[in-house]
Amino acid sequence: QAGCFLPLTQNPDVAKELGTRHRAAIGLTELVDSLVIVVSEETGSISVVSGGRITSDLEAAGLKKLLRRIVEPRWLQ
Repeated sequence: QAGCFLPLTQNPDVAKELGTRHRAAIGLTELVDSLVIVVSEETGSISVVSGGRITSDLEAAGLKKLLRRIVEPRWLQ
């Protein structure tokens, strides 16, 4: 698809400097069990969102470590 509409978070505590892409990632994870990886178009920084919580400014190694911590226990079930 060329475009889609995602639910934006309504959480008033979300940082004002976060844009629509990050707000949509947070909003989506507030509604469904998901993990969203967001790459900033402006800076290229990587963020991971799960359960309405965002972890920002990850490097590739930090992203890999975070994903292993989240995903590997699920594979063992």
